[in-house]
Amino acid sequence: MVLGAAASALLVQPSYHGVRHSPTRVARSPVCDLTTGTRRETRFAPIVEVSPGQRYREMAQSGEKFYKGRDKSNAAELKKAMADVGNRKIVVITGASSGLGFFCVKELQRRREDYYVVAAVRDPAKMDQEASELGISKKDYTAVELQLASFESVRDFAKDLKSALPRGKLDRLVCNAAVYLPTDPIPRWTDDGFEMSLQVNHLSHFLLVQLLLPALKKADKARCCIVGSVTGNKNTVAGSLVKPVADVGDLSGLKAGAGQKMVDGASKFDGAKAYKDAKALNMMTVLELHRRLHDETGITFNSMYPGCIASSNLFREKREWFRYFFFPTLMKAIGSYVTQPEAGERLASVITDDVTAKSGVYWSWNGNAKKIGIGNAGGSGGEIFENEFSSMCRDEQNGALSWEYSMAAVKEFL
Repeated sequence: MVLGAAASALLVQPSYHGVRHSPTRVARSPVCDLTTGTRRETRFAPIVEVSPGQRYREMAQSGEKFYKGRDKSNAAELKKAMADVGNRKIVVITGASSGLGFFCVKELQRRREDYYVVAAVRDPAKMDQEASELGISKKDYTAVELQLASFESVRDFAKDLKSALPRGKLDRLVCNAAVYLPTDPIPRWTDDGFEMSLQVNHLSHFLLVQLLLPALKKADKARCCIVGSVTGNKNTVAGSLVKPVADVGDLSGLKAGAGQKMVDGASKFDGAKAYKDAKALNMMTVLELHRRLHDETGITFNSMYPGCIASSNLFREKREWFRYFFFPTLMKAIGSYVTQPEAGERLASVITDDVTAKSGVYWSWNGNAKKIGIGNAGGSGGEIFENEFSSMCRDEQNGALSWEYSMAAVKEFL
């Protein structure tokens, strides 16, 4: 197989704890007799590869919820933070404790352009630890719990934020957080009974935007960025040739509501396609927000693809050999790879720079990803430009339906 040959080429004479092995084979580590998964070795460090979705299904079996209920300390923390921000612009970033979102926070601090970040994250303590290690001052951000697997958590977060915002204004909203579950054999379900990728990546962000629109309207030249993906855009190499391909179909699964495995109504679950379909819905939402609200409100609605951040936690559930050997090297070879700091710089550019103040745009770098190679693949190097949404994302009829069905899914929490 081509894939096997490529992978073997990357594994030439690896060394594990100083022991050399065959140049064409990777030594297999013993399989642990543990319910937590299989212990595997890499040339970097030993890791434990957890059975896909196991922790989440154990939660479901025990009746444990992702959101434990409103924590009054969140509101107190926000009010305390907002009391000291002065005239700084307020930026909300979901998923800011790692990867793209985290390095966007770092870049905003580096620029010193009077931005204050509300980091909406699953684990505020983790965010604080990561920020401390990278030298991000608590004067520049506050971390607040947001469980995107719960509509109730989204509503509580928005309520607490709006009550704390100086003059009720929110300057920037960045919908960045996402899960990618390509190896799951069956769906994971949220507190609200939706497939995990659909709710975390799309529906909860859709709800968050609706709840925070009044605060965005009050700000001067506010912006809302929903991070997209080349994999959800069918007019690219990655979006059209790498299977499965994003295809929302007639949106019958989204229309049917909770309990559906796939957006297009398919009965068979595919974790990789569920992610791609949700990212397509993200980009459809950007265009629908632009059509419905930009002229009336002046808010800039846009999307962006920073390039392939192959080293981020988004890919933590890809197979270990793929993550540590094949994926980063391949992405570098075809010109798609970007580091996490560079990706963070690009996201910061989209929400702050004058050149990116245009609404209804899908921003990209290094070509439109319709060809493989430096200068074309979308990612490494290159200049920022207005990329093209796929025809599926531009379809106004489906855009209107996605809005209608998404609104129906979250209506109880508006």
